[in-house]
Amino acid sequence: MSLLDLAPVIPVVVIEDAETAVPMARALVAGGLPVIEVTLRTKAAREAIARISAEVPEATVGAGTIRTTEDIAASISAGARFLVSPGTTLSLVEALDSSGVPYLPGAATVTEVMALAERGIKELKFFPAEAAGGVPYLKAMNGPLPDIRFCPTGGIRPATAPDYLALPNVGCVGGTWLAPADALAAGDWGRVEKLASEAAALR
Repeated sequence: MSLLDLAPVIPVVVIEDAETAVPMARALVAGGLPVIEVTLRTKAAREAIARISAEVPEATVGAGTIRTTEDIAASISAGARFLVSPGTTLSLVEALDSSGVPYLPGAATVTEVMALAERGIKELKFFPAEAAGGVPYLKAMNGPLPDIRFCPTGGIRPATAPDYLALPNVGCVGGTWLAPADALAAGDWGRVEKLASEAAALR
């Protein structure tokens, strides 16, 4: 099963305190979003991945903001079941290819998409989605590149997500709105579950 087909929205979360990881993941899963991308933007990220992997087996947890081979190794060691990069260099895609886990390499231009397609990679992260052209850009790419599917991430909100999901070359979107920092800090898991439930109903 493709990562792009597991849920309409992949929560893209930033975790400052690893103690919040498990209850957050349980709330997202309860709301209908079992795929969770934990970004490697904080010191707590790898511990958060490890805790979710160990304590919330019904969640498919992955690591985002993958930039180096060290990020790949550490994330897999922590229990990440998929990897996501903001962009893709040649050395990074080679390391991702060798990782043994599913991955979504980042691309923002037609040339980058074509370079990855030449390697047989047909499912990509489109980032930063809104800043890079958004729905019109992806719609235009579908003409010459109909065999490529995307998970657009970056600047997408609940109001704009349906426009992306309506495109034939979009499998899902990445959303940062599903685990707001204030909700995590307050332990407001009901709010997280509600946001997840609303997102799960987008398709």
